[in-house]
Amino acid sequence: MAIKPILFEDGICRMIDQRLLPAEELWRDYRDDGAIAEAIRTMVVRGAPAIGIAAAYGAAFAAAALASQSLPVVERLQLFRQRCQHLAATRPTAVNLFWALARMERLAEATSALAPQDWAAGLRQEACRIDAEDELINRAMGRHGQALLPQQGTVLTHCNAGALATGGYGTALGVIRAAIEAGKQIDVVADETRPFWQGARLTAWELQRDGIDVTLICDNMAGYLMQQGRIDAVIVGADRISANGDVANKIGTYSVAVLAQAHGIPFYVAAPRSTIDLSLADGSAIPIEERDPREVTHCAKQQLAPAGVAVYNPAFDVTPARLVSAIITEVGVACADYRTQLAELMARPPLCGHV
Repeated sequence: MAIKPILFEDGICRMIDQRLLPAEELWRDYRDDGAIAEAIRTMVVRGAPAIGIAAAYGAAFAAAALASQSLPVVERLQLFRQRCQHLAATRPTAVNLFWALARMERLAEATSALAPQDWAAGLRQEACRIDAEDELINRAMGRHGQALLPQQGTVLTHCNAGALATGGYGTALGVIRAAIEAGKQIDVVADETRPFWQGARLTAWELQRDGIDVTLICDNMAGYLMQQGRIDAVIVGADRISANGDVANKIGTYSVAVLAQAHGIPFYVAAPRSTIDLSLADGSAIPIEERDPREVTHCAKQQLAPAGVAVYNPAFDVTPARLVSAIITEVGVACADYRTQLAELMARPPLCGHV
């Protein structure tokens, strides 16, 4: 059973500290929106859907704090929006963060006439719905996507798009899980995913934990395995997908996509519709987060590079739509003319009754 990285119990949001995996499984407790914002910023929690879920719980904590004060409705809503903006400022690339906060803000405004405690309770329930819906969405995505994978074969994945990155089950790894549940014989090759090692630390950990065959490789080995005919498909997640099908995902994804095309290997992207941003015409408009140089120069506390060396550390890159074989969502698969097909998928009724 895939792990759930975020739990909400007795008014406390508990998150496994993904920075410490696989050496230590430490759960941290959060009770306010400021602490959750810091958890998102410092990557205690990561993965686009999981970030959105965490932010929703942060917004719920903000509402509870404001409901305990004697504030006029207009001021309470203004302060709520400000605290949501603080949550939104934590990481710029993953659009699920902004999607979840926008959903919380819409409900906050629509129910603002309620008694303050009832207003806050409704927002807490909405955060729980966003969390619960995500696993259902991932399982639906898995059902759609597993048909694209061979009956028997090896699938390469980059970064971690598994249960740890979501409300449970996973996006790219959810497709793999669904294929295995359907009786397919699938094994996984996981790129280590420098500089934060999400493939080595997280993907390998959760697949091994669930009894799924996984082999870890260095990032620069992927081309060699493709050349040897040892990779049958590539599947990754996404942090933002523009209207034309360009895909922002963890740095290194573009390189893998170029290699896959060069070797005639299908390159699939699995992501919920909350990751699709039709407001952006193409990937050139996707903001790319740059992170602390120490992520490159150090591994934990071990220094790997000379002190003072210049470092460039973008956390994401953009894979052009022409390199993407299919985009898998919870309501169906787009596989050509992404601008038209993604718009059509976004227009379909929501899986769980919410947009």
